[in-house]
This record gives sequence, structure tokens and C-alpha cells, in this order.
Amino acid sequence: MISAHPHQDSFSAWLAELQRTCGQFESCPLPDDMPFHGSVGTRLAGSLEVAEITTNAQRIVRERPCSDREEDRYCFLIVQRQGRARLIQQGRTIDMLPGEMALLDSARDCEILPQGFIEHSSFHLPRDAVIERFADRRVPFGKLNTGNASGQILQLIVNRVVSRQLSEPLTEEDGIGLRDSLLSLLAPTCRDDADAVTEAPAEGEELYRCAQQLIEQRLQDERLTPSFLAEQLHISVRRLYRLFEHHGDSVCRYVQRQRLARCAEALSDPRRARHSITEIAYHWGFTDSAHFSRAFKKSHGMSPRDYRRHHSLH
Repeated sequence: MISAHPHQDSFSAWLAELQRTCGQFESCPLPDDMPFHGSVGTRLAGSLEVAEITTNAQRIVRERPCSDREEDRYCFLIVQRQGRARLIQQGRTIDMLPGEMALLDSARDCEILPQGFIEHSSFHLPRDAVIERFADRRVPFGKLNTGNASGQILQLIVNRVVSRQLSEPLTEEDGIGLRDSLLSLLAPTCRDDADAVTEAPAEGEELYRCAQQLIEQRLQDERLTPSFLAEQLHISVRRLYRLFEHHGDSVCRYVQRQRLARCAEALSDPRRARHSITEIAYHWGFTDSAHFSRAFKKSHGMSPRDYRRHHSLH
């Protein structure tokens, strides 16, 4: 991974790595009196390449050369992990909140306008395979709809990948299965302009879903607090509390339930038998082993040790 420092040479290094990873994008740095921060990294989930990009650049743009077929080989499934950004393609503009996903077509001009510091994960999907999933063989641009069943499953898979919750290393067969699952779920989650008018959720519901996705992606992050979530969503902590209260829940209870669920998965996984209970608890964001044991027993009806022993016998 390349990490850029606040001077022009580092911006150039960041841009060169972005171009190597994602294609011929151009970018505009901040004014000279403002420090630049950015990084570009890639990792493989089986055979599926995922780029991880952070930046506070003013503008990232790609004007597709008419003759460069090699540059058209991917579509980008973008996951907004931190900050806000405006995406422009096909004459349309969408504003991305943390936790949201969008599909970009490499064969068309596009523009990304970060609103401050942002973090993106970008799944590189073979464009020919994406096109095959749509009847008109046209890649639609826009946010992915996570309000339906296909969108929820897609979001679950994406969250597991970006938060490194999958058992690694993945085999090539696993990677192919992961890629094919993402491709199969794309069409039901993409909606055109007409669908967006009739199906767009109320603002509160959209913010609530974004908060849920952010929590899922950041369960291992010790900064995962109500104030951190509210800052990422650009809302007050009080409003964040109200979003969860509207669903008969609280932010902290929701976070704890998700962390306990991940701990339960790990404790029942024979591949993680060599990890101690304390290691698993700390990995998923708990900082007090006694508190974790009490919370786990209350949630699952038995201690973490008994839970692991019970599942090792089945």
C-alpha cells in the first residue's frame, strides 16, 4: 500500500498508484496551503480484486479514451466507507453517504467529487460479465437498492469482504463463487430513474440503513461509538439515537448484538479453535473479557466456553 504525505510528490505517487490500480483517472490536489492525505491499496478475495482508496483530493475524473479497450475491462462496485462523495456519470449525479454502494461503468466518463476526506472500497468486476446480467446489455449508473432481499444479501457479502470477516486465505474456487454471487445479485439491486422515484426510502430510513451498514463494516474498530457514527453521517448524536429509537432499539445495543453475533460465529468455527476466547472478544471490539462473558451468557444462554464446547460436539 502507498500512503501519501502532505506534499506534492506524495500526491503524484498516490495518483500513479490509483492509475495503476483502477485505470487512467486524473485528479486535482488541494491548494498548496492544505495538506494532502491519501492511500491506495489492493487485495485479493480469491481471484476478485478489491481496491481500497482514501483521499481528500478535490476531484477525481476519468475521461475514457475512445480506442482503449483494455481500460474498459471492469465495472466498479463502489462502497462508500467514510465521508461523503458526489458521483457523476451518464449525465446523472448521486450523493453517497457512508455505507452506501453504487455501480460505475469503466467504459463511460465519470467524476468523483470528495466532500472532504473519503474512504472507498472498489470491487473490480469483469465488465463483460456485468453486461450479461442486464437485458439491454447496458450498465446502469446509480446507487444499489439494499431495501430488497437481493440488495440485503449483496450488502452482507460486501460488508464481510471489506471488514475482512471472511476466513482467509480464500481459494480460487471461493473467489470465483464470491464474484459470481456479486454478479447474480447486481441486476435486482440496480434501479433506473423511474424506480428511484417510486422506491426511494424516506430520509430517516435511508440514514438508518446507512448507520447499520457502517456498524457492520466497522465492528472491529475501537472508534465505533455513537459520536463517531454521527460524525460520519453528518448528523447530530441525538438524531442518531432517534433513528434507532424509532425502531425500538438503541445504537449501543445494536452494536453489541452485532459484535456478539460475530463472536458466536467465531466460537463455533473449528478453524478458529486455536484462538482464545479473549482474543476473539477483543478482535470484535470488546475491551473487557468479564463484561463480554456476562453479555454473551445473557444473549446466548450459556458462557462463551460452554458455547464453544457445545458446538465442537456437533
